[in-house]
Amino acid sequence: MRTPVRPALVVIAHGSRDPRHAATVHALVRRVRSLRPGLRVATGFLDFDVPSVHGVLESLAAEGVRDVVALPLLLTRAFHAKADVPAVLRDAPPRLRIRQAEVLGPSPLLLAALERRLRAAGVARADRPSTGVVLASAGSTDPEAIAVIADIARKWRQTGWLAVRPAFASAGSPAGFPRTEEAVRELRSLGCDRVAVAPYVLAPGFLPDRIARGARDADADVLADVLGAAPEVARVVLERYDGVSDVVSDEVSDGGTGAGRRSAAGALWLSAQFPAPPRGAAPAQLASQTPLR
Repeated sequence: MRTPVRPALVVIAHGSRDPRHAATVHALVRRVRSLRPGLRVATGFLDFDVPSVHGVLESLAAEGVRDVVALPLLLTRAFHAKADVPAVLRDAPPRLRIRQAEVLGPSPLLLAALERRLRAAGVARADRPSTGVVLASAGSTDPEAIAVIADIARKWRQTGWLAVRPAFASAGSPAGFPRTEEAVRELRSLGCDRVAVAPYVLAPGFLPDRIARGARDADADVLADVLGAAPEVARVVLERYDGVSDVVSDEVSDGGTGAGRRSAAGALWLSAQFPAPPRGAAPAQLASQTPLR
């Protein structure tokens, strides 16, 4: 019996013109490596930053790597996870067997990371009954992503906060979510003695800065930091990796059968895993999540 080979992990980040974004992503990846010594972890960006996802995959293939878990560094399963990431993976070198892991959210660990950021900003557990929280995300028009954000807010409210209101940084929410400043004012009007803004974003950039401006403009009492390289986020990354890599390891250690399937039908497997969008799809069917800039 062959010893199972753990696939390499490729963390796929969106990228941003803001250098703080890449710096935060790299800090998170360093924490992931520290939690799982020996795991091959690479980082690729969809836009703005280098290395590109395609460049990272080309390098891994040139080094002889066969199995890869591609993990979208995204909090919701919206446009980037459903369209951008599969598109770039379809162009990967044919020798690679790639599985796309789930996005990070939702996860109880991400709620724990939000709590960590609020504590660091000065919010104590005893403050919950008098504090309203704005769960400020980048924003999306994708119904699945909207439903996830609303559900996170509902569940977080049940942990003792006076109120939790979801808000979007991007303009125009089909669900009627307010902007950050509007949500802060709404919580004030509901009688919250204290209002805290908790950015549900991974790294600094254009939209996170808009969240911060909205919090300041509405005189929020507390503005927490982005999730960044919080230990809980790194643990979610590894949870998502493990959920896919266990399957890959089983298939490549079955006496050669898995490897044979990979080499004979790799292109078909990629087509099934990352299908192209339907012909004639209207732009409105594809455009859903506002990118970082």
